[in-house]
Amino acid sequence: MYAVIKTGGKQYRVQPGDILVVEKLDGEPGAAVAFGDVLLLGDGEAVTVGEPTVAGASVAATLIETRKGEKVKIFKKIRRQGYRRTRGHRQAETVLRVTGITAGGKETKWDGEVSLTTKAELDARARGLDFATLNVPKKAAKVQAEAPLAKALKAAPKKTAAAKAEAEAPEAAAESKPAKKPAAKKAAAKKDDAAE
Repeated sequence: MYAVIKTGGKQYRVQPGDILVVEKLDGEPGAAVAFGDVLLLGDGEAVTVGEPTVAGASVAATLIETRKGEKVKIFKKIRRQGYRRTRGHRQAETVLRVTGITAGGKETKWDGEVSLTTKAELDARARGLDFATLNVPKKAAKVQAEAPLAKALKAAPKKTAAAKAEAEAPEAAAESKPAKKPAAKKAAAKKDDAAE
């Protein structure tokens, strides 16, 4: 079974299980959304066209995320006048998963489980990136990386006086041995022979 619904001034053909990107709707991720403006219903060969909508028909969906769409550039120019203006726009949009269609006592449901994974997270996974640290500024990420090291240094036991003495004992023994004198330079003697 499929349906044609109207939302945000546009029409969409949907079936249970479809992912749908529409104009921004109110609601938190995981909220249930229902569309009552069903313009057409199709069930195999039978097609019901609404006048303007099909009575008693509705489409149920689950809201996955609300996000900004792709960037659109707006460029204006008036030739020979030195007038150029560039603007950008990102339209707010909502991502839905269609879960069921109900019409005239007949109901078609989607058996799958709705995953609330956002598109940004899926894109990050596809590029092999860690989504948790993707939008964190570099300085903050560096501070987070150094935090466990600082905790480890604080947690390390301080050396006692006896432990310090034991650690310094091998160094003291090495210092007490007489140091070897460097070998005399023979190059200087050769110069003296050359001068005679």
